Amino acid sequence: MPKPVIAIFDVGKTNKKLFLIDENYQIVYERSARFVETVDEDGESCENLESLKSSVYDSLHQVLQMKEFNIKAVNFSTYGASFVYLDEKGEPLTPLYNYLKEYPEALKQDFYAKYGGEEKISLETASPILGSLNSGMQLYRLKMERPALFDKVKYALHLPQYLSYLITGKALSDITSIGCHTQLWDFNKNEYHNWVTSEKIDEKFGAFTPADSSLKTEFNGATFQVGVGLHDSSAALIPYLANFNTPFILISTGTWCISLNPFNQEPLTKEELKQDCLCYMHYKGKPIKASRIFAGYEHEVQLKRIAEHFDRAAYLFKHLKFNPSMILKLANKVPENLIPQNEFSAHSAFPERDLNLFQTAEEAYHQLILDLVKQQIYSLNLVLNTGLKRVFVDGGFGKNAIYMHLLATSIPDIEVYASSVSQATSIGTALAINDAWNENPAPTDMIQLKYYSAIQRTIEF
Repeated sequence: MPKPVIAIFDVGKTNKKLFLIDENYQIVYERSARFVETVDEDGESCENLESLKSSVYDSLHQVLQMKEFNIKAVNFSTYGASFVYLDEKGEPLTPLYNYLKEYPEALKQDFYAKYGGEEKISLETASPILGSLNSGMQLYRLKMERPALFDKVKYALHLPQYLSYLITGKALSDITSIGCHTQLWDFNKNEYHNWVTSEKIDEKFGAFTPADSSLKTEFNGATFQVGVGLHDSSAALIPYLANFNTPFILISTGTWCISLNPFNQEPLTKEELKQDCLCYMHYKGKPIKASRIFAGYEHEVQLKRIAEHFDRAAYLFKHLKFNPSMILKLANKVPENLIPQNEFSAHSAFPERDLNLFQTAEEAYHQLILDLVKQQIYSLNLVLNTGLKRVFVDGGFGKNAIYMHLLATSIPDIEVYASSVSQATSIGTALAINDAWNENPAPTDMIQLKYYSAIQRTIEF
């Protein structure tokens, strides 16, 4: 008897993965690919759209041939902020531009002057000013710089919805992609922002569709449900929303450390936007207040600096144990360790520190984590609301004992857990359309938790 499964395409910047997930949310098959990037007309690197399209078709064709599985549904999660522009025949008209592509300053100034200024647009769309990373600005650029090409665009689809379109032939829009730092969505009015309709850009979007819906589709002789696709940051939160009713914040740690609070519906203030706060969008259409710091990247850079200074291998720090007496020593040695961070900064205090101040690599590393946790607490407090009692930390820092102990000690009134869900993004993408393919309710044990209690309050931030 073939096992009923959902196929999930999880498309990151580097790795493109296909998972088959069974009705108990166990991953029963995995396939991974990496593509060589191509370049756009300006010679800047970008995703190879043709390779991606072929890979989706080939992978799906392959798993449909596997006798041991019965594909009941397919869904997609990808990185955000990237549009695919399709012509009348559904063929891409341009490369898939990189969201880090430099945005022309003159065009940016013209746009904000025309529509009421950076602060106004930023507040209404819950998006910091991020250039091409505000994907709406990519569309505006195409219209202004290449109007003839813009006229040929039948559909502008975010990447998750483009992958769904490859299978269904239906052009759709989804709130998790449209609503996240795009400057397209007016969070106060809960509709496309007026600049989008003024520029007639909304006419290029697919039909607005709930993120938890799916379409019955025939493909290669098989019939299954196909989801509309999800922005990966929103997808990774879904397992937590499925498993916990008590309000929580999820600190998702990687290159960026993003504090996601699905239980805070307060509108963003201009002060918060200036401190790298934004709103993601819950797959059910609610704003998710978030703050972020570039702490994972800083950790890697400063770890190398410590390793070189003390002539140690960087990998030796991975499993360093938490040493409370070293924290007490550092409290005496560096007086500002006892003072909470009281203003926003793009990086912690550590890059400015003289490493000669520290006797050992371990001591320097404890100070680095101390500084990063201080920065994290400041960032967390920007989205923390009263009554919230739990913080989950997933990703790299969740495995770092020093970080976790210091975080727990810094917020003693809140329960702090290191959490892990294997392939959270893919599991969340499957959960979004659980009812379309799975006869069972979502399991309640898919998240592993490790509790960290506040050690005697040696240090307060």
